[in-house]
Amino acid sequence: MTALPPRILATQDAEALMQKLTARHGPLMFHQSGGCCDGSAPMCFPRGEFKVGGQDILMGHIGDDIPVWIGAAQFEYWRHTQVTIDVVPGRGAGMSLESPEGVRFIVRSRIFDDDENALLEAAGDPPTGDALVGQTA
Repeated sequence: MTALPPRILATQDAEALMQKLTARHGPLMFHQSGGCCDGSAPMCFPRGEFKVGGQDILMGHIGDDIPVWIGAAQFEYWRHTQVTIDVVPGRGAGMSLESPEGVRFIVRSRIFDDDENALLEAAGDPPTGDALVGQTA
């Protein structure tokens, strides 16, 4: 069986910052903003400090333990896109944990090719309903 392409990735620089933030704040989570706060920036929070709701979908995890959520309406636009969280110099306008560090998380993306889309669709990824919507992780 062919492995499914991951929906969410992170660069080495972003992962290094996540490790630093985890050491300072404990387990992390991300929510991909749909336009408020800082455009459509990935917002990093201590896990549990951002309440995911019934309209949020779990895109996947960075590493084994950092969940990345997105609003269902936003996901519909991005469902054919692989998202990579990166970090760049500068300060975002949001309340994301990296703000005091003088950097900000951003997303880079690419469109899945036809074969990858077919694999994801055949696997029912992401599952609909309660499998991924509004669960705390």
